[in-house]
Amino acid sequence: MNNGGFRRRGWILRSRVMMFSAIGILLCSVFAIGQSGPVSTETEGPVVTPWGDPDLQGVWTHGTITPLERPEEYGDRELLTAEEVAALNHASDTRAEQREGLTAEQDVALAYNQFWWDRGISIGRTSLITDPRNGRLPPRLPEAERRANSVEAERRQGIRRGRLPAPGPEDMDLGDRCLVYRPVPITSSGYNNNVQIAQSPGYVAILQEQIHEVRIIPLDGRPKLNSSVDQWLGLSRGHWEGDTLVVETTNFRDDAEYLGSSSHRHVEERLTRMTDGTIRYTFTVTDPTVWTRSWTGMVPWRRTEGPIYEYACHEGNLGMVGILTGSRANEDF
Repeated sequence: MNNGGFRRRGWILRSRVMMFSAIGILLCSVFAIGQSGPVSTETEGPVVTPWGDPDLQGVWTHGTITPLERPEEYGDRELLTAEEVAALNHASDTRAEQREGLTAEQDVALAYNQFWWDRGISIGRTSLITDPRNGRLPPRLPEAERRANSVEAERRQGIRRGRLPAPGPEDMDLGDRCLVYRPVPITSSGYNNNVQIAQSPGYVAILQEQIHEVRIIPLDGRPKLNSSVDQWLGLSRGHWEGDTLVVETTNFRDDAEYLGSSSHRHVEERLTRMTDGTIRYTFTVTDPTVWTRSWTGMVPWRRTEGPIYEYACHEGNLGMVGILTGSRANEDF
C-alpha cells in the first residue's frame, strides 16, 4: 500500500516542482497571470481569461460518495432527500471510526483511520449515471460479458492480471506500478480527489492529484492521430461550445482498462463553469465492443483550497518489491 493519500493532509509538505514541470513553462507563466476571478452569478457574465476564453482555472475537488450506478434499493428514484444526503455524508465521515465487531480482514480492508480518508460527499443523486435513465450501465455484449466474468473470477482468486506468481512488474496493473491510477473519464476514490486546471491561448492542462498525471489538451483544431499512437490516458482534443469546454479522447492503450473498455473507448467530457462557482463535469463513454449503447454520467467539481502537493506514489515502490518477492517465494513451492 503506498502512502500517497497521506500527502493530501499536509503533514509532509513536498516540493511542487515535479507537479508543474509537466505542464511546461508556457502554462506556468500563463497560470501566474491568469488566475480565476470571482465566481460568476446569475447576473454576471461568465468569468473569462485575459484572452477571452471561459476561465476554468483553479483547484477543484470531484470527490463524491455517490456511486456510478444506482443501487437497486432506489428503484427508479433519481434524487435523494436532504435527510438521506445528510445521513449518507455522516456515515461516510465516520465509517473508519466504527471498528468494533469487525473481523481482522474487515479491519485491514478499512485501512486508515478516519483522519486520512477524503471520500467526498453525496451529490444528491442516486447515481452518477444520468443516461440511461435507470442510472445503470447499459448491457454488455456477450463477448464483453464473458471477459468481465473471467476478470472477476481472477480477482476472487487474488490474481490481478491473470498470472500468478507475477513474472515481473509489467504483469501488475498500472496502479501497482505507480503509472496511472485514475483513467479517463475522471473518477473518484477514497482520497486525492483533486484536479488543477491551467489554461493558455490554445491549450488547457488538467493535472490529476493522484500520481500527478497531466493531460495537455490542444484547442487549435489539429487532427486526431491514427490508431497506432496510443497512451494510457488517451489522446485528447478540445474545443469550446459557448461556455463549455468539450474534450474528446481516443487512442487508449490496450492496458488502459476502464470498466472493461480500453483501446476502442471514446470519451467526451464537457466542463461548464456554473453560476454557483462549481464546474459541471459530464462524460459520455462509447465502446461498441463492450456496451450496447453509449452512456453518460455527471459530477460537480467544487472549488477547494490549494495547493496540490506532490503525490509521491513511487518512493522506491516498496509495495511492488513485496509483491514480486512473494511471487518468487511462491515459485519455490
